[in-house]
Parts: sequence; structure tokens; C-alpha cells
Amino acid sequence: MMTIALGIDTGGTYTDAVLLAQPGDQVLATAKSLTTHHNLSLGINAAITAVFEHPSHDIRPQAVDMVSLSTTLATNAIVEGQGSPICLILIGYSPDLIRKFGFEKELGTANIVYVAGGHDILGNEAAPLDEEALIHTIVAQRDQVEAFAISGYFGVRNPAHELRARQLVQELTASDEHDPLPVTCGHELSTRLNSVRRATTAALNARLIPLLIDLISTVQAALNQLGVSAPLMVVKGDGSLVRAGWAMDRPIETILSGPAASVIGAWRLAGEKDVWVVDMGGTTTDIASLQNGLPRVNPDGARVGRWQTMVEAIDVFTVGLGGDSDVRACRRTQRYDPLAIGPRRVMPLSLLAHQYPQITAKLRAQLAEPEQGDESGRLVLAQRKHLRHLSEAEAELVAQLQAGPQTTHDVLGHYRVTAPALRRMERLIDERKLILSAFTPTDALHVLGLLAVWDTEAARLGAELLARQLHLDVQTLCERVLLGVSSRIAQALVSKTLLDDGIIPQWDQEPTAAELLARALYQPQAVDLDSSITLRRPVIGIGAPAAAFMPRTGAQLHTHVTIPEHAEVANAIGAVVGSVVQHRTVEIQPVEIRLRARFRSYLPDGIHDFATLGECVRFAEAATRQTIIAQARQAGAQQVEVRMQRLDHTAPVQEAFGGELYLGTDLIFTAVGRPSLRAEGNRGHPPRLTDN
Repeated sequence: MMTIALGIDTGGTYTDAVLLAQPGDQVLATAKSLTTHHNLSLGINAAITAVFEHPSHDIRPQAVDMVSLSTTLATNAIVEGQGSPICLILIGYSPDLIRKFGFEKELGTANIVYVAGGHDILGNEAAPLDEEALIHTIVAQRDQVEAFAISGYFGVRNPAHELRARQLVQELTASDEHDPLPVTCGHELSTRLNSVRRATTAALNARLIPLLIDLISTVQAALNQLGVSAPLMVVKGDGSLVRAGWAMDRPIETILSGPAASVIGAWRLAGEKDVWVVDMGGTTTDIASLQNGLPRVNPDGARVGRWQTMVEAIDVFTVGLGGDSDVRACRRTQRYDPLAIGPRRVMPLSLLAHQYPQITAKLRAQLAEPEQGDESGRLVLAQRKHLRHLSEAEAELVAQLQAGPQTTHDVLGHYRVTAPALRRMERLIDERKLILSAFTPTDALHVLGLLAVWDTEAARLGAELLARQLHLDVQTLCERVLLGVSSRIAQALVSKTLLDDGIIPQWDQEPTAAELLARALYQPQAVDLDSSITLRRPVIGIGAPAAAFMPRTGAQLHTHVTIPEHAEVANAIGAVVGSVVQHRTVEIQPVEIRLRARFRSYLPDGIHDFATLGECVRFAEAATRQTIIAQARQAGAQQVEVRMQRLDHTAPVQEAFGGELYLGTDLIFTAVGRPSLRAEGNRGHPPRLTDN
């Protein structure tokens, strides 16, 4: 029986929507809308509406069986330091030790409270939980924060204190008018040892809960308004799916959701199992490896910005390079490339002129004036969302731009182009209170006739202004932009392959290696020593700009590049073709209790001791199978299958004694199921497909 799935992906530039018929993953319709950063729901609503209005089908919203969302909200919020106010409660942690090694700045919040308690490495209580101090903290904080995070020392070995603390938070923050505040416990997010990273992960998760609740509630409201009654799923950072309610409790698991969806979508579109996937968007280019059809997961946990988490996520290499990257004259001499491209994302001049046609006159006026150096062809406008916490000078600058975009030269001229004024403007741009528009690779594609979606005249004027700085003609400039972008993607692929081999490339510190790489990519004619690099595995290029840049990258690395059909919406496709997957690892260790050898398993509800290893394994397996099946169903799975891998750890003893010393056992459980669909009783009439 055919089912209909709606996939949604929010990226830096576009929000994509796709309708798929399953099984078979037949693409019925696709749609794109500009991502509205000041209010993501607007772009999402526009994309969803457009995909249902596409003339290629007659699908009604009521016929959709499943919806899945891939979002960059969690990733962006962490990188930009956004999030809700929280209180992080550390149970049994040593404040002196944390401060001595400077760990407090790594914990994701400055609002940290230390409470006595915690356990030892074997899961035994190291000190009783100070409930009086805990109650005092919760009462003092409950009106100041929007969520709590709790991490107990060795809480993954025994979560008793974390669970009691959560119970107290729920009891003391609930009222007749309000539900209890959200609580995140560290042991729920990871079973691995590392007290600082676990506390960081819990704190970041708590900060994100209100943000993701708002987004998912908005998306759900839009779906309800259209008449879509199907369950809403969200893509996790490892590419698997969870129901929206689960994601709202664990938003930290959605970091790197977009890159994960892109890899899954690329595999489904191209059918290649052992390839590199390069996802080129407006802001970044993400590179990941597919081996036997599966994305590689980062064993150390996802790193986002300066935060190292314990969240299992796809191993992705990200560079600040995309269709909307800032292109400018390079300040330092580069032997083969005079351009600096990225990492800052700006609004393409062609898009700005599409929205504000009057800016073409400003660009034309700049071209008629003497060269203005770095400020040529650069404009700023005020962000439309509500602006707070501005100084008087910043408020004046923003007010000056409320009427529409102005050139940065005019804005700085108002302040006599002082260094403080330049720094102030740059800071407001970095904080997204101002939007910078400048020449981009997208504009170069417009000038070369390879793209025609926005204002080509503005793109050409921007190219003329930049070409004048570099003493180039417009055609040569735009071709060099294409070469520069392709070469930087190639360099990123080389860097990623070296990293996977355990080699850290440091091109800035290794001039000989950098020169050989540059000769391989740019192929200069005036040198006697040639260089060549070959990438053995093929590449799948996806994302809106991929078709324009990736073929040249493939030629530079002597590898085959595939740009599959619907590559521009691969993320949205990947959002709906994944499975619900849940993992749990149970540790078993030998312990000595009252001079008797015992075997101890560490489970979510606490520790359990047995006289023999066999008894301990059988109990842990039976208990965890029930737990992980229930967990997978809560995450939105049906027809759940569970696999268990047993790893026994031993060490050789001295030869005279013979045999091996038993150290412990890991039981690794994986539960897999397909996402639950809309109930059969709610199905509308079968959709009619057309050939338009």
C-alpha cells in the first residue's frame, strides 16, 4: 500500500519541502522557500504550502501519512550562544577541582550550583544527597530560569541522586497554573564516563528545550492549519528519526540534524554505498563518508562551535563555504588565487536587489565614483526581528538602516569611518542584528548565466566593483570565483581524508605541503614540477549550488562526481527515509562485596548484583530488551527489532599463572523500527497522481 511522506529541511538559505510516495521513495513534488531567520515558521509555512500546490500531483494534505523535520535550530543556537536561562545542578562534583582546571567555562551556563552527594566508580553512594540544599536551590531558582539540568558524579553508574533531584524539581516547580519546568538528567543522554562533558551536554540540552518546543509547536500548528494529521518526526544527528515529543525533551540530539539528513538523502538518491557525500548549501559545505551505505558516527561525540558534547552524531567535516559566502579581495598575497571566499555568510546582491530594487542605483553610483576599497559593493540593512540590548550608538546605527539598505561606505561615513564605528558595525553583523550584503558565488553564477532566479543586474554591478579592485575583467573574476570555490571544496575533501587517517593537516604551517596541494588544484603552467592528487572513492554532490561547482572539484581530484536528480532537496528527502533507532550500552563489572566476588550491571534504574556472570548477563539482557523496545516505541517506532552485541574484556596474566583476567562486559543494544504512520482510520481517499 502506498504511503505519502512530507519531508521538511530548514537550511541557512532555503527551507525545502518534498512529497514522497513509499515504498520506492518516488519524489512527487519539491518546493523551496527562503529561510526566514527572524521567524523560521514563515519559511516553513511557505515551503509546505508550495509543495502541496505543485502541479505534478493532486495530493491533499489529509493524505499525508508521515511528516519529518530536519532542522539547524539546535546547532545554530549552540554556535551563536543562544538559549534559555537554566540552572545546572552538579551533585557530588568538586567545585575546587572544576574551577582549578577552568572547566566552569565549558559547562554551557554560568548559573551553576554544587550540591553534596554523588557515587563512586562502582555505583556505590559516595555521600548522601543533600536534599535540604537541593530544595533551597530549586525554590530560589524556579522563577529565574526556564529549565533545570542535573548531573550527578558517576550518575551513569547509579542515577539514584539524579532521579531524586528531578522528582524534587517537578514537585517544586509545578502549580495549578503551570506545568513543572523541564528537567534534563545527564544519565539519560549518555552512558559514557566523563563528568564534565556529560554536565555540558545536559546544560546545553536544557537551554535548547524551550527553543525547540517553540519551533515544533509552530510547525505542528502550520500542519494542523493545512489539515495534515500525520505524526511529526524529527531527524537526530545520527540520521535516525524520533517523534517530535521525544525531540522536545532531548533537543541536543538534533544537533547536526541537517548534515545527517543530507547523507541519508544522498544515499537514497544515488544508490552508492561507498562514497563521499558533499552537501553544499548557502552557508556551509558539509563532508561525510558513507561506508556500506551507513554514515560514520563520531565516536567522541558531536562538537558544535566550542562545545564538545557526548551526543552520538554523524562524523561530518564542515567548512564555512557556500553559495552565499562573502567574496572579497584577499588581504594577503596568494600565489594562485587573489580571492578570499567565506567563511562569513552574506546576502547575495542579486537577492537583496530582488527584495529592494532601489539598491541597483546605489551600486551604479558607487561604480561611477572613485574606488572605495574594501567597502565597494557592500551594503547593510537592519534585521526585522525585535532588537534589544543595544547601546545608544548602536540604536542610532540600527535606526539609520530601518528605512532600507545602505552602503557600508555611507554608514561608516556618517560616523567618520572610525575604528570603533567599524567594530560596532561588525559586531552587530556577527550578532545578526544587521544583515550584510555583498558579492557571492551565487552572484557569480548569475553573471555567468548559470543561474537566473534573482536580479542579474545587481550581481553584475557587484562583480564590476570587485573586479575593479583586482584589476580584472568581470568574466575572469567570476570564473575565478567558480575555480576558487571548487578548489576549496577539494582542499576540504583532502583534509577530511587525512583526518580520517589520523593526520591533522595544517596547511598554514606546512608551506611545502600547501604548495604541492595548490599546484594539484590550480594546475599552474609556469612551473616545472607538477603535482596531482587522486581521491579513490567517488563523490555524490548535493545541495542547490552543487551542480555548478562539484564537477570541477571531481576533475581536480581525478574522481567521479554524481549529481543525482533532486540533489537540491536531498536533505528533505533524507528527513523522511530514515528509521527510528535507539542505542543503549550496559556495562557489567566484577566487584567484591564483603570479600565475595560478585558481578554488577549498571542499568537505568540502578545497580544489580549477581553471584555469576551468566546470571548477570541474562538479567541485564532481559531488562534492557524491554527497556529499549519501550524507548523505541516512545520515540515513534513500530515493528521494533532489537540486536545485541556482547563484548567481553580480558587481560592476559603472567605466563606462570596462565589464562586471562576478566575485566568486564559491554552489552550493546540497538533497537530499529519504522516510523509510526497516521492511523488507518484517519486516511483520506487514495491520492491521484498526474503526469504534469
